[in-house]
Amino acid sequence: MKQQIDSTPGGDRCCWVVKIGSALLTDTVVGLNGDAIRDWVEQIVNLRRSGLDVVLVSSGSIAEGMQRLGWKERPHALYQLQAAAAVGQMGLIQAYESAFQKHGLKTAQVLLTHDDLADRQRYLNARTTLRTLLELGVIPVVNENDTVVTDEICFGDNDTLAALVANLTDADQLIILTDQEGLHDKDPRHHPDAKLISTGVAGDQGLEGMAGPGSTLGRGGMLTKLKASAKAARSGTTTIIAPGGLDQVLEKLLSGEAIGTRLEPQHSRLAARKQWLAGHMRCSGSLTIDQGAVTVLREAGRSLLPVGVTAVDGKFSRGEVVACVDQNGKEVARGLVNYSDEEARKIIGFSSDQIEGRLGYVDEPELIHRDNLWVN
Repeated sequence: MKQQIDSTPGGDRCCWVVKIGSALLTDTVVGLNGDAIRDWVEQIVNLRRSGLDVVLVSSGSIAEGMQRLGWKERPHALYQLQAAAAVGQMGLIQAYESAFQKHGLKTAQVLLTHDDLADRQRYLNARTTLRTLLELGVIPVVNENDTVVTDEICFGDNDTLAALVANLTDADQLIILTDQEGLHDKDPRHHPDAKLISTGVAGDQGLEGMAGPGSTLGRGGMLTKLKASAKAARSGTTTIIAPGGLDQVLEKLLSGEAIGTRLEPQHSRLAARKQWLAGHMRCSGSLTIDQGAVTVLREAGRSLLPVGVTAVDGKFSRGEVVACVDQNGKEVARGLVNYSDEEARKIIGFSSDQIEGRLGYVDEPELIHRDNLWVN
């Protein structure tokens, strides 16, 4: 049976977040595996040519740093991990940049920490940057910023990071490539009769008891992948845990082959997105909008532009939640605002192409982008 590859309604391009684990990229003897990286790059290039937007979340910086520093075992001290990451990140990004350049594609390095996504303003900045890179045809190469994280704020594994990137980009699919065939009902390394779980629901706690530990190079085992699928599902993303050692695995997934373990979200993409955003909701202010804007939001599902706003109430910063109310004070929608209250007061009633003239700069053409707004 073939899997159905999702598509985004309304003509938008589909987006896949592809996470490649350390075991598929490097080992403690030879560092980065150049042949493997070139193969992954070629597969991603083919995905791009098929019309997909692709964000690559790549492990390997610490493992590469260990090799360059001559370390045979992963250190436990945070400062040593940060040093290894700083050394290894150079080689990792150089390898990807060189490989993609041979296919005429540009790359961008994106380093994130948990704080970047916990803070609403930085969340919007990261989201906007990734969206812009994809629109420009650039391949974002994302990794945790291991050189600055601490035990308290680190993602803990790139599976979790990949899930949060899927939230940022509203990805259709999160592909977690690993050295395992997928999730089994028992650890296949110790139980030859273990059976592959081909499909399931993201967030099903019954599946977590089947997960085994990770490798010595990476931090994430099967359990972290299951938890990551639940996080990705918050924005309606389907997760596929697939064997990275399978020849042309990404292209086979694109063609619809049933490979690995497919974990579907419990809710539709739109419902999941709204539910996820609703979890961040506490209005810091409000925007009064005219009837034309009310109609556009309710019937056309468009973004809220400054020209449709007549008044600003409250104090808020970029990235905070504001309510959108009609002329009678009834709430119509709410969402994450792109400008502070002071900035909003200067641009309301004006068209988007006048924002720069009013402020001296422009962050976004919308007060609230449709992806960060939902209607009551």
